[in-house]
Amino acid sequence: MATIQQATLAGGCFWCIESAFNSVDGVISAFSGYAGGNTDNPTYEQVCTGDTGHAEVVRVNFDADSISFREILEIFFALHDPTQLNRQGNDIGTQYRSAVFYHDEAQRQEAEKIIQEMTEQQIWEAPIVTQVEALHNYYQAEDYHQDYFSNNPQNQYCNMVVAPKLAKFKKTFAARLK
Repeated sequence: MATIQQATLAGGCFWCIESAFNSVDGVISAFSGYAGGNTDNPTYEQVCTGDTGHAEVVRVNFDADSISFREILEIFFALHDPTQLNRQGNDIGTQYRSAVFYHDEAQRQEAEKIIQEMTEQQIWEAPIVTQVEALHNYYQAEDYHQDYFSNNPQNQYCNMVVAPKLAKFKKTFAARLK
């Protein structure tokens, strides 16, 4: 019987992060959502203003017997630039911040540990700004955001931003793909 765990991660636009995790072996599902804000049941339009305090996140449901939380974090940090404060590329605002919303104390410790290791190893030229905070005020995003990249291949943002990131991801993590 599988040991199901969840991770909730913010690394810019959720379309790319969700699509990548849905292709990883050991991941049962990944859903786009919002977390960390102060508005109940926010809409995408509200989150986009930056006024709700929410980040665009991906809720990853995974089989911990097949893939560890640490491996989830390693993939997460490879998918985005954790040194960009409140942005990812041209997506600017607190809703695009880098954050690990931990579900328990073990996740908090693992997130802080991997950030410390990457800092000590100078993996990134600039300081890592990823926030590590307790999960609160999580809401699943509207249905049209789920599997957005797969369902909207003609979308210009998907073609220009998401597709190249996913191609690089699939090359780097080929051994971890379903």
